[in-house]
Amino acid sequence: MKQETIITMLQTTTSSGIASQTGKPAPEELVPSRYVQRIGEIEVLVISDGVLPLPTKMLAHNADPAARAAWLDDMYLPPDAFDWALNAVMVRSGGNTILIDAGLGSDPDLHLPRAGQLIRRLEAAGIDLSSVTDLVLTHLHMDHIGGLLVDGVKERLRKDLRIHVATAEVKFWESPDFTYTAMPPGFPDALRATAKRFVKEYGRQLRQFDEEHEVAPGVVVRRTGGHTPGHSVVRVASGGDALTFAGDAVFAVGFEQPEWHNGFEHDPEEAARVRIRLLRELAKTGEMLVATHLPFPSVGRVAVDGDAFRWVPVFWDY
Repeated sequence: MKQETIITMLQTTTSSGIASQTGKPAPEELVPSRYVQRIGEIEVLVISDGVLPLPTKMLAHNADPAARAAWLDDMYLPPDAFDWALNAVMVRSGGNTILIDAGLGSDPDLHLPRAGQLIRRLEAAGIDLSSVTDLVLTHLHMDHIGGLLVDGVKERLRKDLRIHVATAEVKFWESPDFTYTAMPPGFPDALRATAKRFVKEYGRQLRQFDEEHEVAPGVVVRRTGGHTPGHSVVRVASGGDALTFAGDAVFAVGFEQPEWHNGFEHDPEEAARVRIRLLRELAKTGEMLVATHLPFPSVGRVAVDGDAFRWVPVFWDY
């Protein structure tokens, strides 16, 4: 076969491997960015907001550098920096369309062009922002709220959109404490400014809860604390199936090394206790797990592995 013919085939082949014969342009992205998981009668859609390149020290700033380097090497990851996944979730239950977290949005001062893809990818999935009835925020870090601060987004949302967030989280960001975090320069200021702006713009739509709140049939948000004082997880349950969106309670390294401290944790010791408790719960029940910074689509289960844990990704359902 001639080289020119091969090139033409590659240029006209879609990400599904089927040559486009409809006259429509080829997709812009060849990497999947959404994945559907049925939980009983509830539809859960995991959407990638892109990736966030960060120094590897952010994974475990309390770990011995040699141990951290060994883990990265075992995982075939680069030693200095790698891409953190950014995942959000859309849930349809009982006539409600619920968005869990809103992605990074765009902060030109941080130079993160491969993140902040959520709004565009929702549109690509055929989801109109005006159809979203509820927004659940696991916490108010900018990679979970920034998508709603993108120009033009607020005008496309429902006026009666309900935004569910823990009271402790809103209170914390009135005067946030970064004493125990280990973030790259610029991040504390950006986090503080983004949270302040978000509360100012959306404060009237906040539906605050103390410890636990049912957002819709089978969709319950529960405060865990740790990562931030109001950090929360969301459990979706229907027909004997269940899935927990863990937000930032679990990172890829947290299965094998649950006591390693992440640089974004405002209370690292409490975050480790929350992580271990949650992983034990999920290992016991066998329920599915999705988390913001696990590799897309991040759907899997948890197994006990000695004194630590093991992540068991699900087989993709085509």
